[in-house]
Amino acid sequence: MPPYVAADTLAGVMWHRYVAIGDSTTEGLDDPDGSGGYRGWADRFALAVARSQGRLEYANLAIRGRTTARIRAEQLPVALGLAPDLATVVAGMNDILRPSFDVDRVAEDVGAMQQALVEQGATVLTFTLPDPAPVMPVARPLRGRVSALNEALRKVTASTGATLLDLGVHPVASDPRLWSDDRLHANS
Repeated sequence: MPPYVAADTLAGVMWHRYVAIGDSTTEGLDDPDGSGGYRGWADRFALAVARSQGRLEYANLAIRGRTTARIRAEQLPVALGLAPDLATVVAGMNDILRPSFDVDRVAEDVGAMQQALVEQGATVLTFTLPDPAPVMPVARPLRGRVSALNEALRKVTASTGATLLDLGVHPVASDPRLWSDDRLHANS
């Protein structure tokens, strides 16, 4: 979906409850909040939406280290129980890092999560992963896995009706200046 289509589709929409599910990327790891915790993109997104609309209920259920299958098993039921009208589903990096990586299984799990939330009436947002090599050259062997997952996420997202932010096609997403010292998570 071209970016202007997504922007036109989402313009003027008012959300009441936003639930974020995922792993450490969504949890906000390596983006300190100044009080000993983390904030990250999901917290920042929730704040921006709340400021724009005047209010927003928000829950970030993401937990570091979770694989896509565990996110589906553990976080999705809780998210559905909260009945969000806005949700984000971001997962896959922990799967890519495992020797047993199965792109079809990860895409199936992401698609099932997106579909369940969409069917419940939520606007669902997700994104592809940036190329890891410019951020961490030692990760060059993971490029093929990231590329395969991104292509699978594009397909599954198109079929579920979720909205995709395709970071994988934007070289700026792999600019090392945007990444924390651990080179796995975004910085502030």
